[in-house]
Amino acid sequence: MQNALKESNACSYVLRGQRKFLSGILIYILIAGFLGFSGRTAGADQLSLLVNGKAIHFNSANKNFNEKNWGAGLQYDLAPIDENWIPFVTVSGFKDSNRNPSYYAGGGIMRRYQFNHLHVEAGAVGFVMTRKDFRDEKPFIGVLPAFSLGTKNVSVNMTFVPKVDPKSVPLVFFQLKIKLTDLN
Repeated sequence: MQNALKESNACSYVLRGQRKFLSGILIYILIAGFLGFSGRTAGADQLSLLVNGKAIHFNSANKNFNEKNWGAGLQYDLAPIDENWIPFVTVSGFKDSNRNPSYYAGGGIMRRYQFNHLHVEAGAVGFVMTRKDFRDEKPFIGVLPAFSLGTKNVSVNMTFVPKVDPKSVPLVFFQLKIKLTDLN
């Protein structure tokens, strides 16, 4: 009986590992698809480093949430559409509000408002994400409002996450976006 229990636990461990592996492959396929779909070479495509670092939770008086969401990722801004619409793809990993690793890949579009050397952007990001505490680490999709404030080299990205689960609270998530290079 004990051997059967050990084998069952070993099988469960292997299946969890395969699920994580398949989730990772799905994320990479999506990113490659987004990059391949762009197909455009003209314009000012830009690759940036994302430094995840802060979340502000609302209505969390009785919770002990992690608000230092350290992690890193990349954002690839494609050439603008009609000068003011900036499509992008993104991938990132970070320590979430429950101190567990979370990973996402996705894309979106931002409307840019330029004020001399400063810009403000508002739009949406769609994504595939995995989280330990949500749906047993199975990938799920979502769409969230996104905002950015900055210059051509450095920006602060902000995303509002509403309450989506009875155990969760709404929050604002911040990333520092640092331009690495222009790609043409």
